[in-house]
Amino acid sequence: MSRKMEDYIREHKKAFDLEAPSEALWAKIDQQLDKKKKTRPFNLNLWMGIAASLVLIAAFTFMYTRHQKHKQIDVADISTALGEKEARFASMIDEKKDSLKALADDNPDLYQKFSADLNQLDKDYADLKKELQHSPNQKLVIEAMVQNLQIQLQIINQQLSVINEVNTSKKDNQI
Repeated sequence: MSRKMEDYIREHKKAFDLEAPSEALWAKIDQQLDKKKKTRPFNLNLWMGIAASLVLIAAFTFMYTRHQKHKQIDVADISTALGEKEARFASMIDEKKDSLKALADDNPDLYQKFSADLNQLDKDYADLKKELQHSPNQKLVIEAMVQNLQIQLQIINQQLSVINEVNTSKKDNQI
């Protein structure tokens, strides 16, 4: 503190000590101390309702997002014509693969080489099918899928003709 202020306080100390707060002020302070703080009663029903609402919202959100993740988009959902084309190629490929397996009993090594190519194309097809779910240009992906199936069919036809030629040449050599 500054020196002047200290001197002023010393000179007027008795004036500070003599004056006290009025009785009315003390009574008002006393009343405030005696009052208990009003509290709201705890409403259990309200909190249970809020908790139940939050559980329901969380459950619906979980079920909706889970349903959206597992929903698969099929080719037929986008284009029925391309879906029919895909189904036709897939059934033809399955028939040809069965024929290939039947003819491959005589040439298992050759069949193994052919299977590697088909397995790679099948893997590519599965990748395209996964990409279809998130692609902004789904028609382009579907066209690539159909093209993949066409290539598979061409390769199987070529493999069948090679196996038939090998089997024919083996028969000719045996005679």
